[in-house]
Amino acid sequence: MLKLFSGAVASLAALFLSAAPGSAQDWPSKPITILMGFPAGSGVDVVARMLQTSLEKTLGQRLVIDYKSGAGGNVASEAVARAKPDGYTFLLGTAATHGVNAALYSKLPFDVENDFTPISTIVDVPNVLAINPDVIDATNVQDFIAKVKAAPDKYSYASTGNGTGTHLAFATFNAQAGLKMLHVPYKGGPDATNSVLKGETCCVFALLQAMMQHAKAGKVRLLGVTTAKRVGAMPDLPTIAEQGLPGYESFIWFGILAPKGLDPAIAAKMSAALKIAVEDPEVTAKLIALGNTPRYETLAQFKETVKRDRAKWAEVVKAAGAKVD
Repeated sequence: MLKLFSGAVASLAALFLSAAPGSAQDWPSKPITILMGFPAGSGVDVVARMLQTSLEKTLGQRLVIDYKSGAGGNVASEAVARAKPDGYTFLLGTAATHGVNAALYSKLPFDVENDFTPISTIVDVPNVLAINPDVIDATNVQDFIAKVKAAPDKYSYASTGNGTGTHLAFATFNAQAGLKMLHVPYKGGPDATNSVLKGETCCVFALLQAMMQHAKAGKVRLLGVTTAKRVGAMPDLPTIAEQGLPGYESFIWFGILAPKGLDPAIAAKMSAALKIAVEDPEVTAKLIALGNTPRYETLAQFKETVKRDRAKWAEVVKAAGAKVD
């Protein structure tokens, strides 16, 4: 009788554990939170919103976007690194948060590789060289380089902050082209863009999706994209590599990560849901229209991407001499 009772208790315990919140079998059983270290309306946020409907449909649960801006995305990253790995807290990270920042900040309260479970990339995001033609009237990259070389230290370029992707893109460009320009860091994309629109600076490397509207309005001129290949949103816009700087490339990715220790079965389910969202024809079309290149990676592939980018950006940051205490 005792043996039967013990067996029944064991069976009930197993059933309870299999249905416990956060278990792979019933995941997800409540809303999922995605943290991001950038403000509402930012390029990262726009991409997240485009995937939201598809993810909610596939997963059968609501997605809550939680904005935790600060320290170049490190505030959100730290929150996720310390979160319980139960499948209900994820991070929308970037090549900046998980590549650049590891080299840029002297000390981080987390490890960008070991404290996270990479799920998948979402998009590759190109930068574009945008100029104010009233300040520097260049028609292409070669013309831009020639005009700057003819007047060393005359022209200043804007960035979204010291050590950010836009700063490093320009620093790499200047080093490869042999240019001398003044770097003027601003607090974010809108301020940097406005400085170019007002003529306070001559130019900026900015996200293509953020500059397309200004180009269409005739407020800036776009000279080239920073990716190895032209982008679908503007196929007639040449790459910078095509225009006299072979091999030049500087772009970032957006992707989803979870805390370390996430159940592999939950990670696989989230990865599958992201694949459906990223490859949905309607979502793909919207992402491309904004200048992004949709890219899904498997768990293993994304893990390698983070590792590779951490090493790549460490070299770029070192060469640029950028540092944030």
